Amino acid sequence: MQKFLFTARGADGKIRSGETSAKSEADLAHRLRSEGYLVTSVEAVDTKIKVSRSKNLIDAIRGIPLKEKLFFTKNLSVMISSGLSVGRSLNNLALQTTNKRFQKILTTVAQDIQAGFSFGDALAKHPVAFDDLFVNMVRVGEAGGSLEESLQILTVQIEKSHDLRSKVRGAMIYPSVILFAMFGVSILMLTYILPQIMSVFEDMDVTLPRSTEIIIAMSDALRENSLLVIAGFIALLVGGRYFLMTEKGKRTLSWVLLHTPVIKNMVIKINCARFARIYSSLLRSGISVIGALDIVADTLSNKYYIEAIHEGRKKIQKGVDLSAVVEDYPDLFPIILTQMVKVGEETGQTEDMLLKIAEFYEAEINQITKNMSSIIEPVLMLIIGSGVGFFAVAMLQPMYSVLENIN
Repeated sequence: MQKFLFTARGADGKIRSGETSAKSEADLAHRLRSEGYLVTSVEAVDTKIKVSRSKNLIDAIRGIPLKEKLFFTKNLSVMISSGLSVGRSLNNLALQTTNKRFQKILTTVAQDIQAGFSFGDALAKHPVAFDDLFVNMVRVGEAGGSLEESLQILTVQIEKSHDLRSKVRGAMIYPSVILFAMFGVSILMLTYILPQIMSVFEDMDVTLPRSTEIIIAMSDALRENSLLVIAGFIALLVGGRYFLMTEKGKRTLSWVLLHTPVIKNMVIKINCARFARIYSSLLRSGISVIGALDIVADTLSNKYYIEAIHEGRKKIQKGVDLSAVVEDYPDLFPIILTQMVKVGEETGQTEDMLLKIAEFYEAEINQITKNMSSIIEPVLMLIIGSGVGFFAVAMLQPMYSVLENIN
């Protein structure tokens, strides 16, 4: 038994707090729930051994593919339900994975378990592969003797994340190919085709319009400083990637995504769906409201959602309802989410309502990704048309000037 300091809120809004003994946080949460209280915060009196979860730059960039983690989680659940030990299951899965880095991580985790570490603590040493959500769900499963159930919940969560990422990437393939082709054609025109055309203009001895001079200046810069341009382009890519990994960069990107037409709607739906599904899963597992919000904040990518959840966490500790918290951020959480959370709190079915919200937004995202090409195509045509039109006008204007002089 372990001692815990807790705060809980009853259906009538009454706050209860104190110190009690329980087998685990999940056990305490279940006990208080049976008494009509929802745990808002819980903290172990004993100091737990903290495991380092630092990530270096290379790890943060490379990561482990979701497909590999999905295969691992799904099969680990099956093996444990079949009676295999965790260590033996990990060794078997390490032999089956195709990712060498993940294979090494699984082998190390199995060795740590044999050395006396708990499964959750062994996973916590590898943040590049297992995030806080994964680690905490496993710890809850271990403490409550429901590891198989926790892994099944994680499998569903990873499947949803993998499907969502695949759909978004699939929808972006078409515009990416078009933009890449346009960029390649532009380089070809400026470095090879334009110089041949310009020799004709030089022989004609005509005054070139401003648009043509701009095109010529771009062509000269590419041809005379090709190595510098290539180096600058690479530096821009690397520097941009590094900047986006900083706090300021993440915040800048989050702001841009939330203020860009078309993209804004998808970003809101993705973050709301992820928030609702993960938060619901954590509450079902017996994790306290405060603990669940901490984990959810770490799993979201948009800085404005992360900050909103952290601020909401402080308010919930003071007894404010979740529905009132999300209501304070109408630009991030649509009114339908606020209303359904409120209904869930009134009926004592918050987890079920959050799951329904997640399914609703996931269906919306699925529809948006299907229509993404038709939405983006007119914008791409406008961009390409403007570029081609500018180039055509820049090349034709000198020719019209020559014809007018001849006449």
